Amino acid sequence: MSNMDILEKLRKAPDAIKIWEAFQQELDAEKAKREEFYNLVHENEKAEFINGEIIFHSPVKNRHWLVSSSIIGLLQPFVRNNKLGMVGAEKVMIRLTRNDYEPDIVFFSKEKSAGFTPDQMLFPPPDLAVEILSPSTEKYHREIKFADYCSHGVTEYWIVDPEQKSIEQYLLTGKDYRLNVKLYDEGILHCTVIEGFTLNVSDIFN
Repeated sequence: MSNMDILEKLRKAPDAIKIWEAFQQELDAEKAKREEFYNLVHENEKAEFINGEIIFHSPVKNRHWLVSSSIIGLLQPFVRNNKLGMVGAEKVMIRLTRNDYEPDIVFFSKEKSAGFTPDQMLFPPPDLAVEILSPSTEKYHREIKFADYCSHGVTEYWIVDPEQKSIEQYLLTGKDYRLNVKLYDEGILHCTVIEGFTLNVSDIFN
């Protein structure tokens, strides 16, 4: 059901005002909890605010860390040497309309990152988001984050599966993500938002 369908259904409901007032109370309570979240979290732990809930993440497994380090090791020097923007990992918190996430890897274009300040802690939607799957986080990455990144204009989204040794590259087309390519263990991924950057899949899994 689309947003317009939901609004139309609400508009026709006899108790629309009561529904809206109850919903507004929920949003106000969520807003207060979000402020509590900002005061609670610190740089030594990974936490996210998702649909009104504070989600703390356990330390990553070795396979996750190795894949993340491999991608960063290739991506960061390329972006830095070509002065294309900024790359961050693990502890960069992006603030969206309702939720706050710490993607595994993010890229901000030179234009977007030019306004960042040294003490900034909350960041806008990135141009590229990379999430590395684990059994406890896969549902978030494939559902709520997928929809959230899409609706907030994250141009490119990679979902990386260390166990399957695969990378899915999603590109924003209109208002939806389109699966551009899914590679297993080998092959070349061509990044669209970072001009000239290619990733040999075997380099990060082997």
